[in-house]
Amino acid sequence: MRFSNWTVGEFDRDTAVGFCRHGLNPLVSVFLASRGTEHIDDAHDMLGATPATLHDPLLMKDMDKAVARIRKAVDGGERIAIYGDYDVDGMTSSVVLARWLETQNADYEIYIPGRLGEGYGLNVSAIEALNLRGIRLIITVDCGITAIEEALYAKELGISLIVTDHHECRDEFPDADAVIDPKRHDCGYPNKVLAGVGVAFKLVCALENDFSSDDIFEKYGDLVAVGTVADVMPVVGENRELIKRGLFVLNESPRPGFQKLLNEVSVLPGKVTAQTVGFTLAPRLNAAGRMGKTNISLDLLMTNCSVIAKDLAGQLCELNTRRRELETEIFEEATAMLGESHSQGPIILSHRGWYQGVTGIVAAKMAERYHTPAIIISVDETGMGRGSCRSYGSFAIFDALRSCCDILDNYGGHEMAAGLSISEDNIEELRRRLSECYMDDVGGMQVPELKLDFEVEKPELLTVANIQALESLEPFGNGNPSPTLCMKRAEITSAQSIGAGKHTRLRLEKAGKSLDCIFFSMPSKDLGVGVGSLVDAAFEPQVNEFRGRSSVQLNLIDIRPSGM
Repeated sequence: MRFSNWTVGEFDRDTAVGFCRHGLNPLVSVFLASRGTEHIDDAHDMLGATPATLHDPLLMKDMDKAVARIRKAVDGGERIAIYGDYDVDGMTSSVVLARWLETQNADYEIYIPGRLGEGYGLNVSAIEALNLRGIRLIITVDCGITAIEEALYAKELGISLIVTDHHECRDEFPDADAVIDPKRHDCGYPNKVLAGVGVAFKLVCALENDFSSDDIFEKYGDLVAVGTVADVMPVVGENRELIKRGLFVLNESPRPGFQKLLNEVSVLPGKVTAQTVGFTLAPRLNAAGRMGKTNISLDLLMTNCSVIAKDLAGQLCELNTRRRELETEIFEEATAMLGESHSQGPIILSHRGWYQGVTGIVAAKMAERYHTPAIIISVDETGMGRGSCRSYGSFAIFDALRSCCDILDNYGGHEMAAGLSISEDNIEELRRRLSECYMDDVGGMQVPELKLDFEVEKPELLTVANIQALESLEPFGNGNPSPTLCMKRAEITSAQSIGAGKHTRLRLEKAGKSLDCIFFSMPSKDLGVGVGSLVDAAFEPQVNEFRGRSSVQLNLIDIRPSGM
């Protein structure tokens, strides 16, 4: 059993019945009722019958200033730099803006700082190098909101600066021609959870005076969807519409880079979902930045040549394999270093020689395993540490870092994920302060909770047609998770190890109906139950397609003896 605490949601049966009487699928009806949908109009909205509102980009603070300055630069033939980031959100943001500048025959270049040598965001050395190359306007994407000193330096050199970002703001903004960030306290834009690529897209929409046509989405929608999903932005409201329309483009007419990467991972045309992006495309695109070769992903997204795209997609998959190896090595070292000593409070581990490019993944895995925030810090030969932070539960890691800003060289990010720079001498003090902050806020170790939408009392509801109907509620993701259901008092009729013993295939039976299940990353010896046991199963329903045949498969999340 992976979760000691299961919370099974309930639903209003009259509401579900009412949705059925309006012609909605029965499983969809129950699911919508369990998520709190009360009216048939709202149900139709969730099903995409009416598109979500796409907001006017000019509602964003400083958007008009940015548009005016960019048009002046384009019309005047000024050399422009797009200053991005080395993750998927930053790269897709850069490409969105680059593609628009190409349509204007603008003189531009993309600058992505080296993850290992430069780190995240604007830096003085990069600004100096851009100045020597004749850059007169820098437009940041997915970064820049905390670049106070860097903005002043650019101004001293006579370089104009436009900041577009979506990270948490501090009290002071950079001194720039325009500072666009929906999280600004004085910004009236309704959607505060746009990804960096969402903000860049809104800038292009403002420049085009078009924020909802099929044409604007055909040009940029796939990039917006991939960047938004990869950065784990909430899949609600406007974001949901951006992702949905972008996925349509990705399925119908993907650019060569996406097409060849999908081919490389054997994803069939038309089968790309938000989960495909989050778990298949994004890790491979991110691998380039993590391994210090961002140009491979950037070139893949920019190329119009299928031959070049095929070669680059293959290189990305090889880099991703090496990334996994490094991640495993550091994760094992980190868990060994922690040993049995961890009790309560955030995990903060540092080491000289840890590969900085994968510390974020390791921090996420540590947070998930130990159910507490985790910070993994790579210290260089000068004693400077760069750390990746991942939170857990309700603890806001960005606010906690803000309270420690006097011992940090730099920090930035979101409530649940952040980065920092810190002297090795201050790490112990950071550990002490964050532990106090955590105990004051949370009060102790958080118990991992598995939240399930509802109990399937009648297993005959789990048909291929019904489960396929659930797909009409895509896209799923942060804020709109995939349906997670449970079935109680089912009997295990078979169980066998697969995948060299790493996974388990089971068959469950209830009320005369047999259901095939698979439990990934759970060896059969660790199940805690066996053939003949009555169990409760938590799962995501899925339609498995094999050799032209469709069948129901339950992807298990957890399993426990019935009656617990």
